[in-house]
Amino acid sequence: MSIEVNNETDYDIPLAEVEKLCRHVLDTMFLHPSTEVSVVFIDEAAMSDLHVEWMDLEGPTDVMSFPMDELRPGTQNKPSESGLLGDIAICPPVAQEQAAKGGHSFADEILLLTTHGLLHLMGYDHEEAAEKAEMFGIQRQLLEAFLGRPAPKETVE
Repeated sequence: MSIEVNNETDYDIPLAEVEKLCRHVLDTMFLHPSTEVSVVFIDEAAMSDLHVEWMDLEGPTDVMSFPMDELRPGTQNKPSESGLLGDIAICPPVAQEQAAKGGHSFADEILLLTTHGLLHLMGYDHEEAAEKAEMFGIQRQLLEAFLGRPAPKETVE
């Protein structure tokens, strides 16, 4: 797997932990061993620009996902096809606010948003109640297995 994690902010991001989480999620979801993904941490101005350009919404948001090859989870007997999963952009200032509101650490929020972004890259969504229940359930399972403890409360609606 090719996992690229970059921090373009002054925030102290647990980059090695984010990379390990990405490997855990991609392995657990049976993505092909040569799958590529990137995660970048950007400031509020850069996130605001992306939010307007891609969603036509003002202001920064917490996480945005940009799928590339529309890869979907595989199974133990048949991994996904190989390819470029996509890019995730996360905004640490927004994550910090959400962590405080959620009552958990900044690092936990970063891991939560990374998992959330990865699931979006794999085609999961939370527009409808049933989709939200499925996506957030998988998100919680993935995080709890990675952390070895209960997952932080979801801050992404």
